[in-house]
Amino acid sequence: MPASETEKHLNRLEAELKRLEAEYNMYFAGRLPKPPWDTRSRVDTLIKTIDRGHIQNFADRFRFSALQARFTAFVDLWDRGLRAREEGRPGPFTHLKAEKTVEGQRPHDRVVFVTAFRDPMAEMDKLHDLYDSLTDARRQLGQDSVPFHQFADLVRSRVEKLRETGNAEVAFRVAVKDGKVDFTARALRGMVDDEE
Repeated sequence: MPASETEKHLNRLEAELKRLEAEYNMYFAGRLPKPPWDTRSRVDTLIKTIDRGHIQNFADRFRFSALQARFTAFVDLWDRGLRAREEGRPGPFTHLKAEKTVEGQRPHDRVVFVTAFRDPMAEMDKLHDLYDSLTDARRQLGQDSVPFHQFADLVRSRVEKLRETGNAEVAFRVAVKDGKVDFTARALRGMVDDEE
């Protein structure tokens, strides 16, 4: 069965969004001289065009909503990265140099960041701070970063799973342990109890 006009638009949007994500990654890695404004403008126009039309198919509507939400989350992240760069401070895409260590020694074990959530999707600032700290810690150790939407899904599912056990809040910790990034979640029972 041939693809409908809406499906063609959605396929194009998905391809353009992947391209935009790749171009922003190249820009923040220093491989592009300027942000990909043209591609971003194309994606934005495509989203507005699809949004103005009537999507009858429920699956297509759901797919469009997911792509639109992904674009919105990325735009927020990219704009924060650009703002941080303009202000000369580290941001979500700062490429930090790996810690210099004496040969044979590992970087010091340390806790990088700790936060707690009741509902991560309603606490986006905290979610972005957690993502930034995890991404920076991974980059310091030469590891690839995880796409934000995958990270947000992971945090949301962990919170939901641990809240099923009757705990209102879930704490997340980013640490460096034995030369590796350690990302853990645990339920908070009553008061926050310190963990080593």
